Amino acid sequence: MAGGGDSTRAILFALGANFAIAVAKGVAAFFTGSSAMLAETVHSLADCGNQLLLLLGLRQAKRPPSPDYPLGYGKAIYFWSFLVAVMLFTVGGMFSLYEGIHKLQHPEPLKQWWWAAGVLTFGIAAEAVSMRACLQEVNKARGRRSLWQWFRESRQAELVVIFGEDLAALLGLVFALAAVLLAVFTGNPMWDAIGTIAIGALLIIVAVFVAIEVKAMLIGQSVDPARQQQIRDFLEARPEIGKVISLITLQLGNEVMVSVQARMREEQSVSALTEQIDAVERAMKQAFPEVRWSFFEPDTKTR
Repeated sequence: MAGGGDSTRAILFALGANFAIAVAKGVAAFFTGSSAMLAETVHSLADCGNQLLLLLGLRQAKRPPSPDYPLGYGKAIYFWSFLVAVMLFTVGGMFSLYEGIHKLQHPEPLKQWWWAAGVLTFGIAAEAVSMRACLQEVNKARGRRSLWQWFRESRQAELVVIFGEDLAALLGLVFALAAVLLAVFTGNPMWDAIGTIAIGALLIIVAVFVAIEVKAMLIGQSVDPARQQQIRDFLEARPEIGKVISLITLQLGNEVMVSVQARMREEQSVSALTEQIDAVERAMKQAFPEVRWSFFEPDTKTR
């Protein structure tokens, strides 16, 4: 979408960071026996799979229109994004809750805890790099809006998912490190279990919020409110148009469909009216490159 962030760049940064972190976490979980570390290992592996699914979705969304899909495949990215939210909920959140409850019932002392502390510190640094890259792309898209407002209004499903994943991963690493250190310094392994449960709850909360946003895009949302107002202002400023009666937009992945009903300034012959409509549509697509399809219905009735 014009003015949006580069989703592919954010996904690749997240994929690289999560793969490196998953390997490091797996080694640490093996040597320490930490359930929080095991939960974080599974979380990072699941994130790697999630990012591959998002890349697949972006590729499918670029397929050209066909007779069966006359408006293209842009919304395919919404399906894969929703699937990622489901996986974040189940593979990440529910598994972490299960592991935490199990350890709560059968606490075990940590072994070689310095492995966990070292890997988690490395993970926090690597995830911070990924989060920074994601925020750079988010900031391009959100403009002056707050992060929360952007999250609620964004139509870039894959960027919403990556932001949610990176946020959950970074906070989850902090929770895991705090759990390990508390378990070591207090001598109470219950803190490890509590940290694992906290990670699971965090993943479930993030997954639910992400799923709610992507579900709205799957059903069929307009472009974000700020962009829709820009399109309306552009049309109302055109010399050919006297009044925009209705404006309907539909976000289709990174492309947009626009339907306009407008009252023209003057009565024109059919040929002249056609030329005016063509001029307006050409100018609109030039000003808003994401507009792929436009449908213009003139209303030439006098006031």
